[in-house]
Amino acid sequence: MAMAQQHLDGLERPAISNSNKVEQSFYSTDMPSASSLDHYIQLLQPAIDRSVNTQRPDFIGHMTSALPSYMPVMAKLMAGLNQNLVKLETSGSFTDLERQVLAVLHRLFYRQGQSRVDDFYTRYSQQADTALGVFCSGGTIANTLALWLARNRFLAQYNVAEEGLVGAMLKSGYRGFAVLVSERGHYSLSKAADVLGIGRKQLVAIAVDNNHRMDLQALEQKVQQLQQQNIKVIALVGVAGATETGSIDPLTEMAAVAKQLQCHFHVDGAWGGAAIFSSEHGAKLAGIELADSITLDAHKQLYVPMGAGMVLFKDPAAVNHIKHHASYIIRSDSRDLGAFTLEGSRPAMSLLVHAGLHLIGAKGYAALVDHSMALASSFAEMIKQAEDFELLVEPQLNILSYRYLPEWARHVECLSSPQNQRLNQLTVAIQVRQAELGASFVSRTQLRLPQYQNQEINVLRVVLANPHTDAKVLAEVLEQQRGIAKSLAT
Repeated sequence: MAMAQQHLDGLERPAISNSNKVEQSFYSTDMPSASSLDHYIQLLQPAIDRSVNTQRPDFIGHMTSALPSYMPVMAKLMAGLNQNLVKLETSGSFTDLERQVLAVLHRLFYRQGQSRVDDFYTRYSQQADTALGVFCSGGTIANTLALWLARNRFLAQYNVAEEGLVGAMLKSGYRGFAVLVSERGHYSLSKAADVLGIGRKQLVAIAVDNNHRMDLQALEQKVQQLQQQNIKVIALVGVAGATETGSIDPLTEMAAVAKQLQCHFHVDGAWGGAAIFSSEHGAKLAGIELADSITLDAHKQLYVPMGAGMVLFKDPAAVNHIKHHASYIIRSDSRDLGAFTLEGSRPAMSLLVHAGLHLIGAKGYAALVDHSMALASSFAEMIKQAEDFELLVEPQLNILSYRYLPEWARHVECLSSPQNQRLNQLTVAIQVRQAELGASFVSRTQLRLPQYQNQEINVLRVVLANPHTDAKVLAEVLEQQRGIAKSLAT
């Protein structure tokens, strides 16, 4: 075990491995065996050596970073207890603990600063036929749960859960149902629309403004168009921390539109929801308290291991629209959380969030958010001051996009398509080469930017959530990219 721990604790591993090369031993299909745990660790060595070191301060390309030092201990406890949160009979008091965690976060989003709320949470946090939210494996399932509830809630009068979507649509008289989200919506929403029978074409992408927030005028036009086609909007989704840009939709205004349409208002705060802890940046989420449901990923900015997402519901009774029972495990009069989840058997990931709320605390999470936001602003300024880099999206949270801008591309009022194509190729080459070198890692994506007549632009993307990342690290990342770009030109 010492051998494995050495690799986990140190920085011997590259920021990212070359995933195109497969370790030879992984081609074997013989039934494996190891004589002991230490022997198995030796066999596992190639995987350990080539695993991605997500804790490195210069691994700033994705939404995964360092974990608190206490987390391995808590994860070991969770595995050792092996509680299954599908039912009280397999979880005991961990069901109560999970409900408490959900209540704490529910209060933070929906009733922060309000007085006389204790009666509400005393009544609903531990009640059998209600739930303030549910834990799940991540934002994809959380968003699916939210849209599942939205679909069943809106179509309850047509008995959609029993009749199916086609039967409900025929009874309703509508030609179809739609879910609206901005162009920056997460791809999990497309999966949800597919699984729920709504259809990917009916997940309607609304144009964004110059700040990559949903364009309200475009939203209004699309709503009118759908109404003319006799297609009913059953859900409007706001984004609080877009994956590519970190942008936050105008949630207050969107809530008003949802109310007018009498549809479900969901906010995907998987990434940006953690800003609620910050007194400095929490106001950026204004309007999130108006949402019928909120997605939050604890394995992002609440710093727990992978596999901890959740969806919160404003109305504790709303979960009854997706409630299920089974006589052998989830009975109608029980407080089993499995009655309200899409997943069945499920580990006690809420224990890890419970630990974070106690050991990091609200002030600690606020400090982490404030640090990452300040770092994003500093990095944006660093890029602006550099003559050979271009900031493409001003950071609203702690995600920002930029690219290398060589001398031949400077001082051009509006780059032509051939020039942008050349820059696109250079951006990809820099990102790929930096990853191959293993010195540091940033990701890349494609954006249509108004300053370039909405041409598709390849951009470098950084996610600044690791508390060990600082300005010195970011300056070194830029210098590496500068050196790579110059070497590519020779």
